[in-house]
Amino acid sequence: MGEGIKSFDCAGHTTREINSFLKSVATSGPEAAAALVHPDSRHNLAVGITQPLSITIDGNVGYYCAGLCDGIDVEINGDAGWGLAENLMSGSVILHGSAGSAACATVRGGFVAIQGDAGARCGIAMKGGTVVVGGNVGTMSAFMMQKGVLIIGGDAGPGLGDSLYEGKIYIAGTAEAMGSDAVEAEMTEDDLILVAEALAKAGIDKDPSTFRKIQSGKKLYNFNTKEKEIWKTAL
Repeated sequence: MGEGIKSFDCAGHTTREINSFLKSVATSGPEAAAALVHPDSRHNLAVGITQPLSITIDGNVGYYCAGLCDGIDVEINGDAGWGLAENLMSGSVILHGSAGSAACATVRGGFVAIQGDAGARCGIAMKGGTVVVGGNVGTMSAFMMQKGVLIIGGDAGPGLGDSLYEGKIYIAGTAEAMGSDAVEAEMTEDDLILVAEALAKAGIDKDPSTFRKIQSGKKLYNFNTKEKEIWKTAL
């Protein structure tokens, strides 16, 4: 372990005890750092932390890891269950593996990298931040994405970007079926720079020039009773 990093062996401890340890370390100052070993896929690890804290987790984690956090930096050497980094406000989460369903739901800020695949509903209802997935994502990813960026290095299941608002999606592979009102748009030089910088930060080796941009067609921005047929067609 590096100097100043406080380590905790999760074996034999409850999730509450582990999270209490992390929150106590977070109070030690802005350079606080902690490491967890033997997480054994426990659920709800490193949740609700709202002070700066660097965390390394050596092993697989369960549901909702690093959820409801603000200002943390988490690196996970393993896979994750459902709901990784849900409602992250700021900071970063780097996963050196694959994630289950609903990864990064309602993310409001910060940066998340999933170097493997992500399950269904990745990035749903995002309101900000950047999420990078090195592999594939499942069905209905980026559903009702309001703001933020989702970068997909592989393929996507059906319903990608359904009911998008101001969010932007970049995908290198193919989508089984686009969601309602999600349309392909021209990749600009700024888009290429954004994708290249995000991939580099995520540690994912992909060619930015292979990505396509998906955004809202803006047919579903506002519901007007006089335009019922547009909604019926889009939905």
